Amino acid sequence: MNNLTRLTLFPLFCLLWVSCKGQTTITSDFFKPKNLEEIVKALSSDEMRGRSVFDSVAINQAAEYIISEFEKAGLQYFENLPSYSQEFLYNANDKDYRLRNIVGIIPGKTKPQEYILFSAHYDHIGIIKGEVTDSIANGADDNASGVTSIIQLARYFSAQQENARTLVFVAFTAEEVGGKGSAYFAENVDPSKIVAMFNLEMVGKVSKFGKNTAYITGFKYSDVGKIMQKNLEGTKYKLFPDPYPNQQLFFRSDNAPLAHKGVPAHTLCTVEIDKDNTYHQVTDEWPLLDTENMSGLLKFIVLSTKTIINGEDTPQRIKSK
Repeated sequence: MNNLTRLTLFPLFCLLWVSCKGQTTITSDFFKPKNLEEIVKALSSDEMRGRSVFDSVAINQAAEYIISEFEKAGLQYFENLPSYSQEFLYNANDKDYRLRNIVGIIPGKTKPQEYILFSAHYDHIGIIKGEVTDSIANGADDNASGVTSIIQLARYFSAQQENARTLVFVAFTAEEVGGKGSAYFAENVDPSKIVAMFNLEMVGKVSKFGKNTAYITGFKYSDVGKIMQKNLEGTKYKLFPDPYPNQQLFFRSDNAPLAHKGVPAHTLCTVEIDKDNTYHQVTDEWPLLDTENMSGLLKFIVLSTKTIINGEDTPQRIKSK
């Protein structure tokens, strides 16, 4: 082979090699710890003032940031919404607050009317009165970590474009005041369309089971956890049932409103909730998060949900009580 032929074929060989390696490249690029750090730092910065729903400037600044990330990911609008914003009024102390969930989708290729939800709440508790040196409850783990994760998953799946079912990404508001955002969403969607919901809550630290692990709330209420465990067999990742049953976590997060409607809706966590001393404190800041472990968790989610996303597995519904 002469030098001219080598020079001609070499670029073609490189292109083919990259195409064959596509999925590995996307995984490593999209889930790099530095990419996660960039988003979680922005959402939990002092400029966001703790993202309280009672601080209209701060909560809307956070919403606009998430919208910009959904746009970058190329997500489409959900159902009949004219934008990424699902707006509603929340009344507290005789005052109306205009709030919004942020919703975007990747349409399914073969089962577009069947939805898989990835969600996380973006509000937090704002300013803590009485604190002298630092009064901002930044909410890095609770729950900038979860929002960062669904943004990166949206980027990944949007680049893949292989999902049989429609993927819905929701950043809920008003979780900290009783789950008002997820309750509103649940009342304005047909629950029969939702095949499964994976809510991400406080996923910025290593779980009690070690690196590359997470736990799922409400394991006994559907077979979602068992399907995920099956998909993780032979990998370094492991999923465990919620080790804190006394905390009632299944009923305390944004999965609950849809679970009450029969949707196999669960929350994935890594936080050691019985030991975490930054929960709802001004010390919940991004330097305490383990973005390398978060990166592994995203790969964990991609692998564990694969057969649900591609239509191979359909989880059992949660029985109404």
